[in-house]
Amino acid sequence: MRVLIADDSAFMRQALARAIGETGGLEVVGRAKNGKEAVELATQLKPDAISLDIEMPEMDGLTALRHIMRACPTRVLMCSSLTTAGSVQSLQALRMGAADVIAKENGATLPGGKTFHEEYVRRLQALAESSIEARQVKPEIQTKTNQNSGPAWTPPRIERLDLIAIGSSTGGPPVLETLLTALPANLPVPVVVAQHMPRIFTQSMAERLNDVAPLPVVHAEHGTPLRPGQVYVCPGGEHAHVVRYAQNQLRLKVGPEPTTDLYYPSVDALFHSIAEATGARTLAFILTGIGEDGSKGAKTLRDAGGHIVAQDRASSVVYGMPRSVAERGLASTVMSPDQMAALLGELATKAAA
Repeated sequence: MRVLIADDSAFMRQALARAIGETGGLEVVGRAKNGKEAVELATQLKPDAISLDIEMPEMDGLTALRHIMRACPTRVLMCSSLTTAGSVQSLQALRMGAADVIAKENGATLPGGKTFHEEYVRRLQALAESSIEARQVKPEIQTKTNQNSGPAWTPPRIERLDLIAIGSSTGGPPVLETLLTALPANLPVPVVVAQHMPRIFTQSMAERLNDVAPLPVVHAEHGTPLRPGQVYVCPGGEHAHVVRYAQNQLRLKVGPEPTTDLYYPSVDALFHSIAEATGARTLAFILTGIGEDGSKGAKTLRDAGGHIVAQDRASSVVYGMPRSVAERGLASTVMSPDQMAALLGELATKAAA
């Protein structure tokens, strides 16, 4: 699988290339020291995935991304500084078509025990694989697969719905915007979102969603009460659990446990807690993402009577997370983001009536 690296630091280009070279299946076919070179090489080489720095001379990463997506659409991993400005630019990149973002933490050990380089290579590999898979699947086969991925589904009775939960990873933020902007301001239940991102990124994402969604979006903390008509984004770098207290009050318990999970916040951990707290009165969504986070929690939630919707293959940047749920027979249905948004709007409208 062919990868292009674009970074203005010669040291960083070498370090990233070395990490890629130590992984079977990936090959660095080009290196660019600025955005202008990145666009030229992307057009010439047509790689399976591109690693693109945001801050570069001559042409910055966001401008380069815009040109790349017009000239030769490619799976792009944006490398961002771990700052507020970097997180805002990263979210902008995702809206412009980037597949994923990663914060530059050279030499750091990330939550879950992975090093920055291990996580970087894992994401690039997943993007390259999904790029090749997307080219190999014929449109007519793709459509048939999506249509037959799940059984016929009758939405749960809305009066029995206590909570909406969403698990998301690679490619998820733009889909979250689609879903949350479809919700009415008088939504009668809370919404909890677990998105795989560092804390400063989830903070910026919550602020962005609060600006565009018709209902308040909060970056949750430990002990945050879950109120109807509000969206709660779980903080990155920690796990979130829904707990039911006295008088049926739902709150979020935020902390490092379980330390064995690879993803922070863990969708599995969130869904396990929801199965106990709201069970059958839960509507959960598994969106695009690398890996299988959410599948174990989905099994627990499904056994408790909860309803689960998985994103379809065609609209997923990486089909790992929804695939793991759909192929295990845990999804009540498989839908595109627009279909999910329509479902949420319909359920919320009925409940508010």
